[in-house]
Amino acid sequence: MRAEKAVIPPLIQKKNSVKRRKLYLRASNMVLGLIVPVCLLIAWEVAGTMGYLNPVLLPTPSSIWKELVSMTETGELVRHLGISTWRALLGFLIGGGLGLTMGLWVGFSYKTERLLDPSFQMLRTLPHLAIAPLFILWFGFGETSKLLLIAKGAFFPLYVNTFLGIRSVDSKLFDVGQVLQFSKWQMITKLILPASLPNIFLGIRLSVSVAWLGLVVAELMGSSAGLGYLINDARSFSLTTVVFVGIIVFAFVGKLSDSIIKLLEARALRWQDGFKGEEAK
Repeated sequence: MRAEKAVIPPLIQKKNSVKRRKLYLRASNMVLGLIVPVCLLIAWEVAGTMGYLNPVLLPTPSSIWKELVSMTETGELVRHLGISTWRALLGFLIGGGLGLTMGLWVGFSYKTERLLDPSFQMLRTLPHLAIAPLFILWFGFGETSKLLLIAKGAFFPLYVNTFLGIRSVDSKLFDVGQVLQFSKWQMITKLILPASLPNIFLGIRLSVSVAWLGLVVAELMGSSAGLGYLINDARSFSLTTVVFVGIIVFAFVGKLSDSIIKLLEARALRWQDGFKGEEAK
């Protein structure tokens, strides 16, 4: 008992030391990531205050912040952000869900790959700006054309990465499954899909970012509400501060959604022991 009591405190100290080190690394990484943007903002503010920048073309960060606070207080920004978020989320669920399903289907079937993949790869190269007018002609200026445009963009990153994830699975895992006498369903759920998760999560992150890009195109082409409409309307009246507010909100929401997916990825792939860069541990 005395030996056990003597061993426990060093173990607790080691565990606390590891926690402190992780917190220190997170804090230092956060500070390191803020150095460049903070320096740029300071230089931008100083140059604008001293009159080196045209306030109509490039307003100072302080004036942009005041506009952001004003639009938030009136509720205008929240209303447009809510509409845009709903469109991006629904478009991603439609396009990403189909992309994941088709990626799994094509990845598991060689015949399906020969049948569908060439057509998908051809459609993948079509730019949003080329497709948007056609969608408007077919479906009008309503929500349908916007959602389909967002879904089109969200489909391909998840489809391609899911397909590559399945086809990149080490063939030795199949030998292991045969030795363990796994059924086909067990082979898929316990070996192939877990090994494909890194690529699938990468596809989800890319699909979310492309969904936000598709949202901007959809709302700029024709909309009466949303962040894209807000930016386009402000551009017409040369309200540069409002344009910057829309861009900043887009960047913030995009980064927030990406961080949420990265958090889910870290939890789902805790078993993975990959290289994280020097001094990352």
